[in-house]
Amino acid sequence: MPESTVETQTLRPVSLDGLHQLAEKAKSNPHQIATVKAKTVCEGQFRNLNYVRNLPAHVIDEPPTLLGQDTAPNPSEAVLAALGSCLSVGIHANAIIRGIHLTKLELHLEGDINITGVWGIGDLSEKRLGFSDIRVKVDLEGDASREELDALVAHANAWSPVANTLRLPVNVEVSLA
Repeated sequence: MPESTVETQTLRPVSLDGLHQLAEKAKSNPHQIATVKAKTVCEGQFRNLNYVRNLPAHVIDEPPTLLGQDTAPNPSEAVLAALGSCLSVGIHANAIIRGIHLTKLELHLEGDINITGVWGIGDLSEKRLGFSDIRVKVDLEGDASREELDALVAHANAWSPVANTLRLPVNVEVSLA
């Protein structure tokens, strides 16, 4: 029986020149703050349409256990997806900068959340609101040693805007328009 060879493809990269230009622009103005905007429109029940830039609506819904239509991720699942996507972008960009060719990049996320307070209408006894723990497992393959891949993941985690938003206190103001 002939040996079969498995050909692994490198993930579609972003421009190395583009990454260097982006890095230089950031270094030239290290205190620049960008304002990111989104608009959320309740369509009915718990289904919400979220608009960012000129992109099609990003739907957020609730599962049937929380009286939703189950047509899209719920807000907490969207937080996990945002974290996973942010970490993925950071890992991929830093791999390219470091000359590492990745052939696999998958992140598996799970978070523990107490939902008994259910939007302030359930059990209102004092408790931690939001995620208490989030675990991310990165399934990563490329032409680098395990140590280099570990360092890549640690670096992306340390510099992830979404991970740091979850780890660090952030000012949130909610008021009527």
